[in-house]
Amino acid sequence: MTPEFVPQDGVGVQDALQRLWTPHRLSYVQGTGKADGDEPAGCPFCRVVALSDEDGLIIARGAEVFAVLNLYPYNPGHLMVLPYRHVPDYTDLTVSETAEFAAFTQKAMRVGRHVAGPHGFNVGMNQGVVAGAGIAAHLHQHVVPRWGGDANFMPVIGHTKVLPQLLGETRQLLADGWKAVD
Repeated sequence: MTPEFVPQDGVGVQDALQRLWTPHRLSYVQGTGKADGDEPAGCPFCRVVALSDEDGLIIARGAEVFAVLNLYPYNPGHLMVLPYRHVPDYTDLTVSETAEFAAFTQKAMRVGRHVAGPHGFNVGMNQGVVAGAGIAAHLHQHVVPRWGGDANFMPVIGHTKVLPQLLGETRQLLADGWKAVD
C-alpha cells in the first residue's frame, strides 16, 4: 500500500527541505493510549487483548502470553512479548508463563529472520520506571530487528524515525510469518 500524496494550496515560501509527515505519532506526542496508572483498567497492554488482532496489532496469541507490534517502533518489525496477566516484574511470572514467554521470544526472532532478514536483534526488558520502562506496571519484552546502518542522522538530528512500511502491513507480514515458521 503506497501512501497517498495530497497536494495542498497554502501560504509560505518554498525551501529546499523535504517534509516527512508521521501523523501516527501524534497520539504518542499527545499521550493518548499511555497507561493511567498501575491498575489493569488503565493499561494499554491489558486493553489491547480485547481488540481484534488487526486493530490491536497483535501478531500471535498463546495460552499465557502474546506478541504485539510496538505502536512506536524503533525499527520495522519491533514487537513485544507480554503475559496476559498484569504483572510488573519478570520474577512475578509463573514457571509456565516464563516458558511460553521464552518460547515466544525465540519464535519472534525466527519469524523476523524469515520475513525480513535482519542482521541482528536487540532483545530485552526495562524493569521499572527508573530503568526506562514506559509502561512499568505490565511486564513486556522488546524484540527489535537490527540491520547494519539502520541508525542514521534522522533520529539524532531530526528526531524522526523513518519506517518503510505501515504498521498494519508489518503486523500482517509478521502474523503470516508466525503461522509459517516453527
